[in-house]
Amino acid sequence: QVQLVESGGGLVQAGGSLRLSCAASGSIFSINAMGWYRQAPGEKRELVAVITSGGSTNYADSVKGRFTMSRDNAKNTVYLQLNSLKPEDTAVYYCNADVVVGGMMTYRANYWGQGTQVTVSS
Repeated sequence: QVQLVESGGGLVQAGGSLRLSCAASGSIFSINAMGWYRQAPGEKRELVAVITSGGSTNYADSVKGRFTMSRDNAKNTVYLQLNSLKPEDTAVYYCNADVVVGGMMTYRANYWGQGTQVTVSS
């Protein structure tokens, strides 16, 4: 079993910054892509950023130039640096991971964290 735990959310004024972390733990053989998603009230969950195991990143157009995703493979942890925050960035941010689970047999599975709230006041 694999767990993803996010941290770093909070309340910040517009223009401010936050840094989110997502740590994966458990029976991990390897982790492929990891992503950050967000869901605002009444809205669908949307992809914010994704990073491959090699470190290549892609971002939603709405956050390009403001958010930066990185990963530390040794720690099975990804980060999302949120700069120049806007009220429309307010949402629950979720971490997602494409994991090869280790053990007697390996298999591939997708996992979600519990989410962390980001609130940006105007």
